[in-house]
Amino acid sequence: MSDLAPDSIASWHRRICPITDWLLISGDLPSRPVDAFTKLHEWLEAGVTDIVDVRGEWSDARLVARLAPHVRYHYLGTHDDGTEQDEDWFQAGIDALRIAQQHEDSVTMVHCHMGVNRGPSMAFAYLLDQGWDPIEALTAIRSARPIAGIIYAPDAIRALAPVLTERGLDIDVVNREVDEWFDRNDIDIATIIRRIRVAND
Repeated sequence: MSDLAPDSIASWHRRICPITDWLLISGDLPSRPVDAFTKLHEWLEAGVTDIVDVRGEWSDARLVARLAPHVRYHYLGTHDDGTEQDEDWFQAGIDALRIAQQHEDSVTMVHCHMGVNRGPSMAFAYLLDQGWDPIEALTAIRSARPIAGIIYAPDAIRALAPVLTERGLDIDVVNREVDEWFDRNDIDIATIIRRIRVAND
């Protein structure tokens, strides 16, 4: 993260960040309709067929239905106050992503408001569900999106514990390795959020 210059942080807000060729993360669509149309067009150019919106603040369901009615929109709003995310929320997101991936050539955009915590955490949960190693999943997300805080990763591990255990993983070991990964890859989330807010004022 040392290569993330402070002045570049805000530019990552709405940047499309591919984790795989079928899973993208970003911040949300702009609030101004003309800017939202432009950004949504960028998503479509990137191949987006499904949107998983995890913001609790508002929904773009009507906007997307009007501008891109062929895009499947999944609204799974939740909080971003740093407290635990519910296991049912993760399962709903995983279910939506599984449904999306059943369609041929599907590409899913998972996003929250800033693309720092909720969206990347849901993407992390889905990668775990798809058999990814937890550390490889975290590394892939952070490599694709350097401002991804992924603070709800421990909640995702709790929600996916039965799946991980069935794969032979020890949850205590997973949690320890994840904690160590965050220690080695610490980023200043407060500064990231502040710079994005300032840039959007």
